[in-house]
Amino acid sequence: MSDVDDSASQLKKFQKELSSGTVSLVLLAVLGQSRQPMYGYQIAKRLEEVGEGVLAGKQSALYPVLRNLEAAGLLASEVEPSVSGPPRRYYRITKPGREVLREWVAAWNATRDSVDNVLQGGVS
Repeated sequence: MSDVDDSASQLKKFQKELSSGTVSLVLLAVLGQSRQPMYGYQIAKRLEEVGEGVLAGKQSALYPVLRNLEAAGLLASEVEPSVSGPPRRYYRITKPGREVLREWVAAWNATRDSVDNVLQGGVS
């Protein structure tokens, strides 16, 4: 394997690690910002619009995370009929989900600030 291949492989691995740690946060954020419940495809499209491609192509990976967040009581869902196609499961954030989202955002901001400080040479 060449250095270029190894570098690309390492970048892909790093991006996967970053993504896996942030999917729950961004899902809660999208649903926390929405005035209406959303189904999986809508959530994925919203992430494509605002996520600058960070989570692009990972729509199927959203569903297990949505189920886990629901099992934890952070989301609630209802299945409703669709005029075109099968019924859709609509998700909304719960009150405990909003509280957890606030905590996660604070943790994210603290982590981001710390990493930025290191990357900008602030560590002696």
